[in-house]
Amino acid sequence: MFINHLKPNTQIYMKWILSACIAIVFGAFIVSMKNSPPQDIQLKTGVFKTGDDASWSSGTFNDAAWGKIDPSKNWEQQGYDNYDGIAWYRFKVTIPSSIKNDAAWKDSLNFSLGQIANSDETYLNGTLIGKTGTFPARGAAPVRGRNTGNVIRNYRIASNNNAILWDKENVLAIRVYNSRGNGGLSSIPVISMLGRITGVKIAYTQNPFVFKDKSISKTITLQNTFATSVAGVLSIKAVNDDNKVVFSSTDAVTLGAMDKKSYNLFFDNSSRTVVEYKFVENGTNNNLTVTETNPYILTPAVGPMPRINGAKIFGIRPGSPFIFKIPATGKLPLTYAVQNLPKGLAVNAQTGVISGVAPAKGEYKMYFIVKNALGQAKREFTVKAGNLLALTPPMGWDSWNAWGLTVSDEKVRSSTNSLLKYGLQNHGWTYMNIDDGWEAPKRADNGEIVPNEKFPDMAGLGEYLHKNGLKFGIYSSPGPTTCGGYLASYQHEAQDAASYAKWGIDYLKYDLCSYRTIMAGDTTLAGAQKPYFVMRDQLVKQNRDIVYSLCQYGGKDVWTWGRKVNGNLWRTTGDINDSWGSLFNIGFVQQEKTTPYTAPGSWNDPDMLIIGYVGWGNQHNTRLTPDEQYTHISLWSILSAPLLLGCDLSKLDPFTLNLITNDEVIAVDQDPKASPAKRIVKTADYEVWVKDLEDGSKAVGLFNISAATNTININWKALGITGNYNIRDIWRQKNLPKSATGFSSVVPSHGVRLVKISKI
Repeated sequence: MFINHLKPNTQIYMKWILSACIAIVFGAFIVSMKNSPPQDIQLKTGVFKTGDDASWSSGTFNDAAWGKIDPSKNWEQQGYDNYDGIAWYRFKVTIPSSIKNDAAWKDSLNFSLGQIANSDETYLNGTLIGKTGTFPARGAAPVRGRNTGNVIRNYRIASNNNAILWDKENVLAIRVYNSRGNGGLSSIPVISMLGRITGVKIAYTQNPFVFKDKSISKTITLQNTFATSVAGVLSIKAVNDDNKVVFSSTDAVTLGAMDKKSYNLFFDNSSRTVVEYKFVENGTNNNLTVTETNPYILTPAVGPMPRINGAKIFGIRPGSPFIFKIPATGKLPLTYAVQNLPKGLAVNAQTGVISGVAPAKGEYKMYFIVKNALGQAKREFTVKAGNLLALTPPMGWDSWNAWGLTVSDEKVRSSTNSLLKYGLQNHGWTYMNIDDGWEAPKRADNGEIVPNEKFPDMAGLGEYLHKNGLKFGIYSSPGPTTCGGYLASYQHEAQDAASYAKWGIDYLKYDLCSYRTIMAGDTTLAGAQKPYFVMRDQLVKQNRDIVYSLCQYGGKDVWTWGRKVNGNLWRTTGDINDSWGSLFNIGFVQQEKTTPYTAPGSWNDPDMLIIGYVGWGNQHNTRLTPDEQYTHISLWSILSAPLLLGCDLSKLDPFTLNLITNDEVIAVDQDPKASPAKRIVKTADYEVWVKDLEDGSKAVGLFNISAATNTININWKALGITGNYNIRDIWRQKNLPKSATGFSSVVPSHGVRLVKISKI
């Protein structure tokens, strides 16, 4: 886990709270100051260099050899290395005195820098004008500081400050520290005089949309954060994809010092809708505009007839304990039966849980039969008893993205109860994994690992999960300590593997973390593989199947050798976070080189899902837009990636449930053929990915990676096919018109159209 586990610095945390009115809580929606009179100076191009030198803040430093950079994108998104550490931006700009002379207020100059990942120090001609977050000491090793990238940077200095060179060239230098994921600026810096509208905030992200039947509602707040009044007009307009206005309101409002006013909106939620909030200041016509997309639901409601979902194949070692829940939906009650069930296994007719002892080596074909009062469903299922586990990508939940180091037995059980309440196990969600933070400070006298006070009964927790047909996952590191500073497995691998088996563990996430100190600069492939071989040798000795998840962030191209150490899945990158930049870099930029190594039991892991209510111990609704969340699930499914929820399962809303209960989308991920995904089209605006499926059809994702709506076309020649084909919209589970030539679709910014192409 390539991430910091330190407690947040109190001052930084308070800054984050004070910025909540502009911090993004329900999605990374488009935020823009659409006030573009001449007095706003936009810094659209700068220069960039990784490394650190105090002289780089100076206005006279010669930066001619530095690389050009577009500040509207993180540095990884424009060809720079996937770098974690300190880097600098420099912008040269003439600041005309006319912007001061023409301003209504003449006392302060404002620098709007947007969000920066993660910490920054900002200098004007060598003078520090603002700082957010923390940095490691110069010359010291990187410190995994708290991610402060969600804080909007607005730095102000007095207009008579000697750092400003009016009517001359100025240098704005920004020192950035990035601790993980994508780094740097992600919006164009703007210099302007401070105005009354600068203190106006449209707080639309604090309150999520509320669902009721087919309608949706929300409350937003217009806030004045300055100690002077401001007057203007707030307009709200919601327009759906059919260009129909479904909600509109206008209000002339005067806000006194530190005043605020709330507004309610509601509309039909049957389609994707973009909501615009716009405040226009009286007199100046300066305006503040923000937009967001409603969390629109595409997945049809589950039907009353029985339907069998999830994986069609299951791998296990002969003689191991066997647990498998038949995932099925339909009007309750359901009854379950299995034809040709191997000896040693039994099915609970009321719960659909198959348990017992795995049969001898071989391949066993059987049929699941699920009935209710309306009918029955029947589907073939294959058990392969041998040495290969996880024949389809693992699906389940991991505690980290929601709870961080605060995970506990109570939270795992509560999450399990929510998973059962919402019926997620009926769609194939199986694993319940404890991440970092469960270990006691000391081992037992005999050297065995001991849970801390948050987990009083590991074996009992395992029994509870197994009784409900679920699997039990745990976390450790090959080093002396975990990323969070808890005890890990170094020199106790045999004892820990035995303890895991005794507790009923089914899944181990093994995170490199402090083992780097043991490697002591060893950069060889053998050195990278060694700790994973050591734990492998202990896991195979246990009379229990434990899926082996390698977490070392893609080092030494782990996808080329992970199978050699019995790995079933392996992280291909650093940690993901809930931003478009992180999703784009990990999902689109870094996965293509890994996909040829996809195979049954061998899965590239681009990290956990960042949908729902997440926060790594500081919870908030994901900052991904609804369109980005559809892209996230669609791309992970085409990539055959493990699907591990990281959200608080007790706070699932209808939109998030729609994302994780679409059985046709899940079937793309769980397809037993495990065909490697291929990117067949790549442009600056969109990409097309395709995956061959077991039944001879193809799953095709049309991904719009640009900031504007695009029409994306794909012809059959690009897919290597000819003739007439059926086209099915997988998210809507709806057949589209047949075609002998290709498919075209309008796709929103950062959105997707996921279709299945099958021969007529």
